[in-house]
Amino acid sequence: MDTTDFELPRRSLFAMLPALLTACSAADVLNATVPADTYRRTQDLPYGDHARQRLDIYQPVAGSANAPMVVFFYGGSWSSGERGDYRFVGEALASCGIVAVIADYRLSPEFRYPVFVQDSALAVSWAAEHASAYGADPARIFVMGHSAGAYNAAMVALDPRWLAAQGLAPSRLAGWIGLAGPYDFLPIVDPQTRVAFSWPQTPADSQPMAHVSPASPPALLLAPAADRIVNSRRSTVALAHKLQASGVRVDHELLESVSHVTVLASMALVLRFRAPVLERVAAFVKSAGRPG
Repeated sequence: MDTTDFELPRRSLFAMLPALLTACSAADVLNATVPADTYRRTQDLPYGDHARQRLDIYQPVAGSANAPMVVFFYGGSWSSGERGDYRFVGEALASCGIVAVIADYRLSPEFRYPVFVQDSALAVSWAAEHASAYGADPARIFVMGHSAGAYNAAMVALDPRWLAAQGLAPSRLAGWIGLAGPYDFLPIVDPQTRVAFSWPQTPADSQPMAHVSPASPPALLLAPAADRIVNSRRSTVALAHKLQASGVRVDHELLESVSHVTVLASMALVLRFRAPVLERVAAFVKSAGRPG
């Protein structure tokens, strides 16, 4: 096949993606391209009693008994999102030999901070407890998120209060991954975020930046260089520098070719040519050491 004939449709799809992802069928556009032979999916597992406390697991078809496990949280301003829309993320991770857990969590405006962080910690605790049953190594658990979900992941990894409520500690994690995450956003200006964090009563310790310590687990932080939603330099770059100053291993990169939305969409099979997001994530997961 002439590669030019193949590249043009993919590049056209990528160019249209920001508009597509504002539509209700956006996830269908990406998920329609997901291979069916790279993973086994177990759906609708409860990690708590609430209807939103459910998760799906994607196991590599060619898995082993000690694969790493990544627990992923999606974005949506803490007010929207469904785990089924992120099958392309589950497939991407499973295709690299990683057991992926994609979890829903309770949303604003019905629920406010810190409920979605508490749910995230509970999902991570469930994953650690059940990792072996799904072919994963309980000592190689990572937490990952995009946008608001990256905030959730950061809080679970950096602020020990949330895992402590589950009898665990951030040292239980082999590492964490943030894609275009907001890690320092006070004062709050976005209307949806104001509701989710009960602004102006938002506590200062709601910010991941406040919880960096030498005991923080290793991190991979990726973001668009020109993110119009989250200030990448205030959040990703500043957090990376603070982690480094504390002696924590952190890999970080600002990507020129993606937006706030497409930094995650680039994990989908048809868009992986656009940015090495999956490559960076897989390399980090496979290189990070076991927790101490």
